[in-house]
Amino acid sequence: MKKIASWAVVLMLTFSASMSYAQSIKEFRISAIPDENPQEMLRIYAPFADYLTKEIGIPVKFTPVVDYAATVQALAANRLEMVWYGGLTSVQAARQAKGARRIIMRKEDAEFKSHFITAKASGIRGLKDLKGKTFSFGSVSSTSGHLMPRYFLIKKGINPEKDFSKFSFSGAHDATAAWVESGRVDAGALSHLVWDKLVETKKVDTKNVFIFWTTPAYVDYVWTVRAGVDTVTVDKITKAFLKLDYNKAEDKKLLDLHRTKGYIAAKDEDWKGIEEAAIAAGLLE
Repeated sequence: MKKIASWAVVLMLTFSASMSYAQSIKEFRISAIPDENPQEMLRIYAPFADYLTKEIGIPVKFTPVVDYAATVQALAANRLEMVWYGGLTSVQAARQAKGARRIIMRKEDAEFKSHFITAKASGIRGLKDLKGKTFSFGSVSSTSGHLMPRYFLIKKGINPEKDFSKFSFSGAHDATAAWVESGRVDAGALSHLVWDKLVETKKVDTKNVFIFWTTPAYVDYVWTVRAGVDTVTVDKITKAFLKLDYNKAEDKKLLDLHRTKGYIAAKDEDWKGIEEAAIAAGLLE
């Protein structure tokens, strides 16, 4: 009986601590890596903040950040509760923000890809044609805009430092497309989802700019919560994403913003390959 009583006390204290933590949060702050322009980021994530506010019973606010590194620093410093990361930044966050954990991802992120694009006038038709050309990655910390394109280039025998006449970092996927289209660079790499969005919204001229190579699939974006966010709140957030149904009009609006048909639970071990790629590319020790 004493053992049962002791376990009961432990369970009560755990539940009480979780409830106390949840009640102490006055505002649940979320953010996302700035892989598109600031106006577009607000258009996408402000509705998610409104949706989660209703679902978890705590005011949720989307807080934009200046660059990828700032999201990692803010999560580690407890200035953000949850961030939409790319694969590389989620690895950096797991290292710097001890106890941070990945909880939810889009179905599409289980098999993500990067497109390599160029303009017709460049003369580039395949990876071998990149030697001696100018090239743009997205952000230094971008998985689909830098890490994995670099990783696969090296596997194909192309070293950016040695084989490009010059390479740059545009800072965002849509900026990379704009640089290629304007002729500022000969070619570039970006997320396949952002490319699809640019084509759909007619923000890129596909009569001039085209895909000449696509990487193999890899795992990428994921919602990550900081250490200390209680399990009750995490469960509410997870269920809120998982229950979104593309066949329901209101849910479809949110899902379309994130360019997905639905979400699945994330497992930390799935990002081991991204970590290994980052180490191989010299972006992590």
